[in-house]
Amino acid sequence: MKALIVYVSIHHGNTEKVARVMAEVLNAELVKPWKLKPEELLSYDLIGFGSGIYWWRHHWGLFKLVENLPEVHGRRAFIFSTAGLNIRPYNHRRLKRKLREKGFEVVGEFSCRGWDTNGWLAKIGGLNKGHPDERDLERARKFAEGLKTKVLNSPAPNNS
Repeated sequence: MKALIVYVSIHHGNTEKVARVMAEVLNAELVKPWKLKPEELLSYDLIGFGSGIYWWRHHWGLFKLVENLPEVHGRRAFIFSTAGLNIRPYNHRRLKRKLREKGFEVVGEFSCRGWDTNGWLAKIGGLNKGHPDERDLERARKFAEGLKTKVLNSPAPNNS
């Protein structure tokens, strides 16, 4: 299985910590969305898309990359995030919809708390200082192990 994780981690490295743990388990390459051409994604069996959550959505760089992708016809993807307010169904809904519109099969979602000092939160020291912590990273590791098992044990999608 050839895997790629496309991620953005800006303020405290929260998302990068999670991405690195997942990449280790999946033997995946890590890349920022602005460092690759959309067509380069087509050579991967599994692609992760993740970032911190900024005003209830993933980073704009992920959306720009997805918008420039050709139709992918069932290629597998997963979504992940770190957030001050960890409300996965709400935080992931826009990216999930965009990936499905391009033809991705979204095979999993992961989110955990991340230290958030965005906007007014900086004045109070932020939310979730110290996150993601070891427990969060262990959950990310188990999520990636589950993805690996799921993808390896299921028939390959029609990527034509």
